[in-house]
Parts: sequence; structure tokens; C-alpha cells
Amino acid sequence: MSTSDGAARRPRRPARLDQQQAESLPGGIDPAVRSEVAHTTAGAIVRHGRTGADDPELVERLVRLVEAEGLDVVAAMWADSPSGTLPGALWRLYVLREWVRRDPGTVAERYRLGLAAAPVHDAVAGVASPPGPDEVRDVADAVLSGVYTGDLAVALERGAAFCRVLATGAAFDADYLETSDDRAAHQLTRGASSLVRTAEELEEAAALWRVEKLD
Repeated sequence: MSTSDGAARRPRRPARLDQQQAESLPGGIDPAVRSEVAHTTAGAIVRHGRTGADDPELVERLVRLVEAEGLDVVAAMWADSPSGTLPGALWRLYVLREWVRRDPGTVAERYRLGLAAAPVHDAVAGVASPPGPDEVRDVADAVLSGVYTGDLAVALERGAAFCRVLATGAAFDADYLETSDDRAAHQLTRGASSLVRTAEELEEAAALWRVEKLD
């Protein structure tokens, strides 16, 4: 998929699964069918959003897809998709936004901890200073809005930078807890590693989008 797809005929609404279809996906469905569903829905949603980018209400509805459809439904469509695909990249951005939406205080604190050690990534992420719950929520929304209203590669890189600052903050938090709560420190270290991996995957997806190979 490339930005030239914006010239395609605008579908009446994003392709989606009804509840019965969504519930059937996690079972023994053919992996090829699962992959086709993932690619079809992701492509339709992105085309729909990008051709309607001048409609703020449409973009807001797409950003709030998880609230409207439920995380389980979105997961059934995209969670098994490889990171170097459009549905895989979208899944990672929506999960990131959902984490921020559910626990903005923790996210903001981790971001503050990582801020000084990752100034370049902070500049790319674009979180307002000082970063608080509202500021990290705004960035999570802005990253997803950018998928539909701007350069999708830039949106992916912005999400990656956000993850890298959070990973740095989580690592610092783990170091602080290591002497008092080894188990919590271990969990935070694993979380930091997961965030770095997500950042790398989003950066890879951005590079693929730029050469028109993210589909």
C-alpha cells in the first residue's frame, strides 16, 4: 500500500467483522483466511481514513476504534499479524494507545523518568513539557491521527520514539526497585525490552511504508 491509494474510490465505511465473525477467528481458522481478513480490514480502514482525512469526526472515530469495537474484536482481526505488515503495525499502535488510555499516570511517570536520557526520541515523539497524563494521552491520539491525516511513516516513527522513551524510563524504574522488590524490577525490565522491540518493529514498518512494501 502507498499514499497513492488515497485516489481510490472511497468505501462507504471501513470494512469490519460482525461479532459472530470476530468470535470465530481465535479458533481453528485457516491461517491464510485469518491473514486475508487482517490485510483486507487494515487496508480498507487506512484507505477510508486517508481519503476522508479532512473529516475530523471520521478521523476521531478511527482513532477510537478500540473503544467502539472492543479490544478483543480488534485483536481478533490484527493481533496475529507480523510486525512488518499494515495490520501488524496498526495493532501495535492501537495497543500502545489503549495502554496510555487505561493508565496515563503510569505512562506519564515512566516518560518523565526516561526523558532526560532520550532527548532525541523525545523530540520525535513530541510530548508537551512537562509530560503528564493529559500530555501522553494527547500524543497517543496524535500518533494514530497521523496514520490517517499525515505521513504514515512519520506516525509510525513517532510511536516508536514514544516507546523508546518509555522503555528508558521503565529501565530506570527497574534499577530503582531492584534492591527492594526484585520481582517487580524483573517485570519492569521485561516491559522495557518489550517496548524496545515494539519500537524496532514500528521503525521497520515505517521503512517498509516509504518503499511501498507495507501491506
